[in-house]
Amino acid sequence: MKKFLAVLLFVVLLSVSAEAARPIRFTMSLGDNEQSNYYKGAQAIVKEVSDATEGRIVINVRAGGTLGGEADTLDMAIQGDLDIATCANSVLANYIPEMAILDQAFLWDSQAQANYAVTHEVGELIQKKAMPHGIRVIGYLESGFRDVFSKRPVEKMADFNGLKIRTMQNQGQLQAFTSFGANPIALAAGEQFTALQQGTIDACENAVSNCWINKFYEAGVNSVINTKHCFVYIPICISDNAWNRIPEDLRDKFVEAVQRGCEQQWQFLNEANAETTELLKGVGVKFYDIDINELKTAYAEKQKADGTTYDPEWVAAVEAARAAVK
Repeated sequence: MKKFLAVLLFVVLLSVSAEAARPIRFTMSLGDNEQSNYYKGAQAIVKEVSDATEGRIVINVRAGGTLGGEADTLDMAIQGDLDIATCANSVLANYIPEMAILDQAFLWDSQAQANYAVTHEVGELIQKKAMPHGIRVIGYLESGFRDVFSKRPVEKMADFNGLKIRTMQNQGQLQAFTSFGANPIALAAGEQFTALQQGTIDACENAVSNCWINKFYEAGVNSVINTKHCFVYIPICISDNAWNRIPEDLRDKFVEAVQRGCEQQWQFLNEANAETTELLKGVGVKFYDIDINELKTAYAEKQKADGTTYDPEWVAAVEAARAAVK
């Protein structure tokens, strides 16, 4: 009997040991394709997490929107049906309305200022509001500052008059381009190339690297206007189901590793924007500067006319970031 119990105990311990040795596997959604700097950044996260946890946590990145659009995959994470979702900050704002403050045009003066905000006071507020929805924000990839891609030159604010431009559908962008005199149009991101070709839109906007990756220059875009009108984050949201599978001793290491991967993506984005600027110039696309102060004034007047206000606590957090990084 004793021999039987010893064998049984050995089998149980062997089973427990095998289970403990099995890596925890997470699936992470990504809207952008495998040629993008965002995917390169996601792969940096994969490596950092694997190294930091000695292979105990493995992340599988599903790129190109294969699991669904950003809103859909965020919903899946909230419901516990997806481990990790990524989405633009304006998408997460559907659950955290106070985040609309980040949709404002000309909010940040620099990338460093924007990144400081979400790694300090603003990020703390986002985390506090995200957790009741069953997710945690464990890091931020970024699309960064966005410029305008147009089928005709825009050298001054008056040139925006009547310009049909596809924009993100949030209050900040709609107010901004309306105040410039443009005509913002709602359109799915995947439809922009055809819309440019067919004349449904005259322009769109994003990080410069996206103009090259999406080959908008083949659809008639011949001008990039250096507006730097808004800064877009890509929060990385892990479901409670996935978070609870991470052993306590690995949680800090996991989050710190994700952050290191994010910081690499920030640099990949800068490199991609610099490289694609030269590539776009090589195919005949011209870059134009514009009077940003004139755009800022028009936008501020539009906000005032609309009576736009934001939560005081979030305003204070934004101001803290602006004061901390000049």
